[in-house]
Amino acid sequence: MDLIRQIENEQITKEVPSFSTGDTVQVHYRIIEGSRERVQVFEGTVIKVQGEGVRQTFTVRRLSYGVGVERTFLVHSPRIAKLVVTRKGKTRRAKLFYIRNRQGKSAKVKEKTNY
Repeated sequence: MDLIRQIENEQITKEVPSFSTGDTVQVHYRIIEGSRERVQVFEGTVIKVQGEGVRQTFTVRRLSYGVGVERTFLVHSPRIAKLVVTRKGKTRRAKLFYIRNRQGKSAKVKEKTNY
């Protein structure tokens, strides 16, 4: 078990900003198309954070042309070029699955004023 923990600790990225559910984040994700590599930005609200250590994941939801799109990322993935927290959200739950059924203003998360 110590060997597995040692290998996992080598994979952890150090420069991950602190974020939680309800925060709006920009995930700069590296995409490889053939021999070329580009960075695509996925911006949305974090609706779920789960796991710990190298296995920690988070799910980001955004609206794209009126359709809700959710994408799950590994926090410590080498494919994530940069993670930027644009606004902090004020939430009282750990998982915001109820946002899937909401539209308009009720689907928004209030901004945390003092943090």
